[in-house]
Amino acid sequence: MVDPGTIRTVVGVIGNVISFCLFMSPIPTFISIWKSKSVQNFKPDPYIATILNCAMWSFYGMPFVTEDNTLVVTINGFGFFLEMFYTLIFFIYSTWSKRRKILLIFLGEIVFLALVVILLMTFLHSAKQRKVIVGPICIVFNILMYFAPLTVMSSDE
Repeated sequence: MVDPGTIRTVVGVIGNVISFCLFMSPIPTFISIWKSKSVQNFKPDPYIATILNCAMWSFYGMPFVTEDNTLVVTINGFGFFLEMFYTLIFFIYSTWSKRRKILLIFLGEIVFLALVVILLMTFLHSAKQRKVIVGPICIVFNILMYFAPLTVMSSDE
């Protein structure tokens, strides 16, 4: 019989491989942006949403929120920095109106993340309490991350 810890690790590694592929999937888009020196009709929404999602999951995986979540922290930390890089490329080749949108949303994400971290670390003194709050927040942002690519279907430019 296989112990639950081994099953958890195997499922976690499989999840990380799938997540890695998901994080790498925009590479053709960014090669196109880089070659054309323009973001064309692409929107930054999926990359900006993924930044906050990865930041929240990285916080969730920290030992002061949940125990033994190295796989969660490593893949989401990787995703966070990769999505920051994608967003930077997008920012460089964008018009001022798109840059302003990126900056405003990114600022909002920083404020939100800082508030969550500060409030939870200040007022909740056990990892179990923090986990109960951060977990559902992560799930909401995970759903938003997968919803974000659908924004390309709107015509609000």
